[in-house]
Amino acid sequence: MTNVLITGMGAISPLGADRRQSFAAALAGRCAIGRAAPDIAQWLPQVLTAPAAAEPSSLLDPRCAGLDRATQFALVAANEALCDAGIAAHPDDARRIGVYVGIGFGGAQTVDALYARLQQTLRDNGNPAVMHPLSVPRMMANAAAAAVSMQYGLHGPSYTYSVACASSAVAIGEAFRAIRDGYLDAAVVIGAEAMLTPGAMLAWNALRVMAKPDADDVSRSCRPFAKGRSGFVLGEGAAAIVLESETRARSRAQAALGEVCGYGCSSDASHLTAPSSEEQVTAMRQALAQAGLEPGDIQYLNAHGTATEAGDVVETASIRAAFGAAAERLAVSSTKSMHGHLIGASGILEFVLSVMAMNAGALPPTATLDEPDPRCDLDFVPRTARHDCEVSAIMSNSFAFGGSNVSLVARRHD
Repeated sequence: MTNVLITGMGAISPLGADRRQSFAAALAGRCAIGRAAPDIAQWLPQVLTAPAAAEPSSLLDPRCAGLDRATQFALVAANEALCDAGIAAHPDDARRIGVYVGIGFGGAQTVDALYARLQQTLRDNGNPAVMHPLSVPRMMANAAAAAVSMQYGLHGPSYTYSVACASSAVAIGEAFRAIRDGYLDAAVVIGAEAMLTPGAMLAWNALRVMAKPDADDVSRSCRPFAKGRSGFVLGEGAAAIVLESETRARSRAQAALGEVCGYGCSSDASHLTAPSSEEQVTAMRQALAQAGLEPGDIQYLNAHGTATEAGDVVETASIRAAFGAAAERLAVSSTKSMHGHLIGASGILEFVLSVMAMNAGALPPTATLDEPDPRCDLDFVPRTARHDCEVSAIMSNSFAFGGSNVSLVARRHD
């Protein structure tokens, strides 16, 4: 087994067009949440969204214009991460480099466009069988993985994980295992989501988990761990990391941004949407054990923290159970308060922000936590960031509908 290093990272998120902009905005406590676009608001006037800070097509070659928006996001994040890692297209060891992608609902934009075209065709008494010939390749779940592998000439395995809110966290964990155990020497791991469409938003709204607009400031409507929280806000974007074996990174003198050292996963096997504290605890304990760390060795935890009534209380209890007495000294925050919930991309975006926090010694806040729920009694870094912190190891949690739980641990690598 080998150590698995993080040698590159990238992001395009509601907080910024790249990872550095995103992290700076998170430290500033800037909330990127606002009213939905007109095509959504006409049906759901109270629904909020967190759109990406930049149009992905503007950051790509014009030939990518025909790709689904989620795939465009994936390419932008992957481009930044691979450039950060100093990896060019068509590397000599391309068969030893894999592509791992997490996505909740691939091709949402394409699917909505198909329905709109179908409706218009029927209204015009046209032929509904006439559709764009590339509709299926655009909306298939593995479109992003295929696009990245083709653009960079990466011939290793290409996998796509769709595990709701845990999708990209699973992708990180599985890529970590493949490199650690010698199946690969490197991997590009990506999480992407572009679900801000009328159809998807109508479906999410039916679940009754969406935040209500704050009367004073709609940007502060997502309030994880706060008294009176009302749910989450959907966001869009992508993040990516490059993982390499220590041997490969050393062979090309590539500096490491950190080391992935722990991956825990479990399934509730009990309820489609209600979380299980017992299995969340299992995932966190597995990740710590695999990393060879004690609870007190973790200084910062990026919580799943979706601002739902049950989810935040259960996660608080789970962290207390997993960390024991060390929970009193643990800094925890939910950056979803600022960038919203990116579903399949949330896990990796939050992991990237956590690794950046570790390297900067600065912890992003739960920006909207004005009045904590008494049942959520951990140190949730309320309202403002903390600077000059000593952080040697972090944990990031992702807990999904369907009962999938993932915890990741990373530490400094000197």
